[in-house]
Amino acid sequence: MQRIKKVGLAILTLGVAFTLGCEGRHSQKEIFYLISANTALPYWQTAAAGFKAAGAQYKVTTRVAGPAGYDAQAELAALQQAVAVHPAGILISVADAKVLQPEIDAAIDAGIPVITMDSDAVGSHRLYFIGTNNLEAGRLGGQRVAAKLGGKGRVVFFTLAGQPNTEERLKGFKDVFSSKPEIKIAEVVDIKGDLRVAFDKTMALTAQTGAQKIDAFVCLDSASGKAVADAIVRSGVTNRVLVAWDVSQDTLDGIKAGTIDSTIAQKPYTMAYIGLKGLDEIFHSPPKQLNKNYAIDSFSTYPVFVDTGTTLVDKSNADLYVIPAANDLN
Repeated sequence: MQRIKKVGLAILTLGVAFTLGCEGRHSQKEIFYLISANTALPYWQTAAAGFKAAGAQYKVTTRVAGPAGYDAQAELAALQQAVAVHPAGILISVADAKVLQPEIDAAIDAGIPVITMDSDAVGSHRLYFIGTNNLEAGRLGGQRVAAKLGGKGRVVFFTLAGQPNTEERLKGFKDVFSSKPEIKIAEVVDIKGDLRVAFDKTMALTAQTGAQKIDAFVCLDSASGKAVADAIVRSGVTNRVLVAWDVSQDTLDGIKAGTIDSTIAQKPYTMAYIGLKGLDEIFHSPPKQLNKNYAIDSFSTYPVFVDTGTTLVDKSNADLYVIPAANDLN
C-alpha cells in the first residue's frame, strides 16, 4: 500500500512539474505583432480576433498595428516601430511588396521571426506565408463570372494595384478568361483604397450601353463590394453580375437581396490564429539561421505556404455564414 502511495505521489509530482513547465514556456513579456493596412475593416478585425485568441491561450502579449485605411507607407512606419522594440515575432500582410520588403528583411536580419499572411512578399526573407491560394481563388471567381455571363460579356475589375494578393487574384481571372475569347476585360480600376472611386466609377460605367455595356463587375478587395452594389442599385440597371471578395455583413446582405451575385470567402481568423502559433514555435525553437531561404531546403522544418482555404458564397449557402458582433471579437 505504501509503495502504491509513493508511485501515485511520484506521478502527481511529474504531472505538476509538466504543467508548470508548459506554463513557464510563455510570458507576457513576449510580444507578438500583427501588422496590416486597412485595420478598420471587418476582415482585419476578424484576423485580430484570431491573433488575440491564440495569444490568450499562450498567455503572451499581442499587439495589432497599422493604418486604418489602405496606406503602404503608414504600414511601413508601423512595421519599423515594431522592429524597433525587437518583439518575439511579427505576422504581416503586405500591402505593397516593394515598399515593405526591405524592412521585412531587416527584421529577419535582426533575429525577429517574420511570417506573412493574407498578402505575401515572395522575394523577401520572411519564413513562410499563411493565407489563400489567391491564384486559385481568382480562377474560382473567374469560373463563376464566365458561367453567369454565358461565356460572353465585358468585365470591369476593382483592385488595389501593387498588392500581391490582388495581383494574383486578377491573374486567376485572366487564366479562366483566356479560354473564353468572348469575355473581354474592359478596365482594371485601381481604387487606391478609396471606396468613393469604386462608387463613382461604377456610376459612370453603368451609363454605358450598346457595345460599351459592362456586364460584370468584380471586386478584388474586401471593401469595395458594397460601394459597387450601391452604385448599381442607384443607377437602376439590372442584369449586371457583381462578384465581391470576403464575407462581411454588408456583403451577405447584398447576396441575399440579389444585388451581389456571390463572394469569395477567406479565413482571416484562421490565418492569424495559426500565424501566432507558428511565430511562437519559431521564437522558442529558433533555427540556426533565420535568414536562410527555406523554400529551397528539402529538409526545412517550415512550409512554403499554408493554404487556409476559400469558398464561393452565394444565395445557396449565405445563411451558413454568421458575422459575430464586434464585442464578440474582442
